[in-house]
Amino acid sequence: MNIYETRRLLDEYLLFHYAAPQEILPWAQGPQEALNFAVRSVTQLADFSLQPRTALDLGCAVGRSSFELARHCDAVLGIDYSHSFIDAAQALKQGSLAYERLDEATLRTALTATAPTDCPRERVQFETGDAMNLRADLGRFDLVHGANLLCRLPEPHLLLERLPELVKPGGQLLLTTPCTWLEEFTPRGQWPQGSTLDWLKETLSTHFDLVKQEDLPFLIREHARKYQWSVALGTRWTRH
Repeated sequence: MNIYETRRLLDEYLLFHYAAPQEILPWAQGPQEALNFAVRSVTQLADFSLQPRTALDLGCAVGRSSFELARHCDAVLGIDYSHSFIDAAQALKQGSLAYERLDEATLRTALTATAPTDCPRERVQFETGDAMNLRADLGRFDLVHGANLLCRLPEPHLLLERLPELVKPGGQLLLTTPCTWLEEFTPRGQWPQGSTLDWLKETLSTHFDLVKQEDLPFLIREHARKYQWSVALGTRWTRH
């Protein structure tokens, strides 16, 4: 079974995207700066002085980054391969969604995910899709956002080859990746031969200029006493 269709992972992502800081990390000594990654992957990388009107959020999961993009763009399309994630994002567009947080063993806490009321949710549309085989009629966007997606694709080069068609000239491409290459997701032959950053530069430089690079920590809670702390490589590129 696809892990991205399991209830466990759906609950984990709803927590990751929508929970209040204290609901995720009650420990004062914990890495507070790693919270709210789904918002920061947009706000810390994008240049909204360029006034993008349209945005594409690839690998949108349960939609928090898509809603954040709607603060700045007139129309946002969020795409994810997981049907359960897209169903959740659609539900959050209409209101709230109940889920459970694993605390310890069989102990769970009932929580509710709600999209921020000051995000214009009517500007966002969601659909399922394969980032390696996106529908031909997507069109072009002023901004394309892909957070922690590349190292979860079996053939990431297929997405990279499609990106020039998706970003308008002068538009922005925002990519983050923790560079966690695992054979359970991506065959070894599809991994970068050197660093992920060098691979991106070599692959994208024909059509894009790298204009910003930033490290973005993020925190995924597994249970009350176990967390995944990672640092994503964040980049912003401008389309020639």
